[in-house]
Amino acid sequence: MKFKENVIVKIEKNSIAEELGIEPGDILMSINGKPVLDVFDYRYLIQDEYIEVGIKTKQGEECTAEIEKDYDEDLGIIFESGLMDDAKSCRNKCIFCFIDQLPKGMRKTLYFKDDDSRLSFLQGNYVTLTNMKNEDLERIVFYHLSPINVSVHTTDMELRKKMLNNRFADQLMEKLDMLAKAGIEMNFQIVLCRGINDGKVLDKSISDLSRYYPHGQSLSVVPIGLTRYRSGLYPMTPFDKESSRDVIKLITKWQKKLKKEIGSSFVFIADEFYLNAQMKFPKCEEYEDFPQIENGVGMISLMENEFNEYLSGIKSKNIKRKVSLATGTAAYEFIKKLSKSLEEKFNGLKINVYAINNDFFGGKISVSGLLTGRDIIKQLTGKDLGEFLCLPKNLLRSGETVLLDDMDISDIEKNLNIKIRITGDSGSDFIKAIID
Repeated sequence: MKFKENVIVKIEKNSIAEELGIEPGDILMSINGKPVLDVFDYRYLIQDEYIEVGIKTKQGEECTAEIEKDYDEDLGIIFESGLMDDAKSCRNKCIFCFIDQLPKGMRKTLYFKDDDSRLSFLQGNYVTLTNMKNEDLERIVFYHLSPINVSVHTTDMELRKKMLNNRFADQLMEKLDMLAKAGIEMNFQIVLCRGINDGKVLDKSISDLSRYYPHGQSLSVVPIGLTRYRSGLYPMTPFDKESSRDVIKLITKWQKKLKKEIGSSFVFIADEFYLNAQMKFPKCEEYEDFPQIENGVGMISLMENEFNEYLSGIKSKNIKRKVSLATGTAAYEFIKKLSKSLEEKFNGLKINVYAINNDFFGGKISVSGLLTGRDIIKQLTGKDLGEFLCLPKNLLRSGETVLLDDMDISDIEKNLNIKIRITGDSGSDFIKAIID
């Protein structure tokens, strides 16, 4: 791992670092004489009650601070990078990579392909394990980074090499064996490509991965996302109604089998397949503890359950109000259904629901999380939006008010001359945004 200077950018007030006179601009050199390569080294090394911290001041002087503290007490140092190291980029050229399907001219961060086990642990990102050396795996085991989210895609190793365009992709099972033996919990993912890793190939993959249970906690199967910017890329066919039903039928068979054998369904189907298939969603309990919720698995069932529970606990009342909601085409009928329930509950409430076609990425992209500001503005201009417009939280950058095309919520408000409310992820948040 390439060493990078750990530049300190901020010192927390009333912290150990402030008492020692450590300042922004100083550099952390070592702890107990050992170099600090990244955030996991740092967290591990500062746990002791007595530590020696090597600092290089911004004036260039090197010194050692002897610190006595409570076990696991933080020093109050904030670094230039959250990882204290550059995130490792992906060297695969996957035939289904969404980033390769982005148009030119978007913000630079959207084009970065990460394949970093630390981000898997910290943020839930998925890694292929193809870019990891033995020392990286040993660090996962040493620090017991768990759970790790692994992009598998197929357990047919020759096919995996072709799908990832990486000749080392066939070493996957040995690495999974090593992690499982060390007690590292794993969640698996398969991005399903029609006619490539579905059918009998998917059947084999589920069989192989289910053997890792309980260390392999869950497996999600999600459909490939196809934009209109696939010129020169591997030809792909989107899942339609019938092919989506075939996927659901195969996986449902495995869920029933595994539930009997290991006590868990283990493999879970992305909501998008049910939307494509126009089939009823499973009940909440069938998703167990929602291990793959962040991967778009079970979100709709959970939201509907929360919506119904919260709505049943509210007294009916008159609400003379007209509002509007915008969503992707995939979830339009679902959002329309929830809105109708609210209108029936609250006399005088009128909700206009609008499905936004994703012209920016292309018609095959139908989820709300990939909507852009320019499509929302173009398609809602002149429409009856009522008192305010509700937009889903998942179309925003985390912790910010910016959409994928760098348009801010305030830009949409100005262009449409409407106040915007952001609806949260839960069913209760959805209701509150409309009636509060």
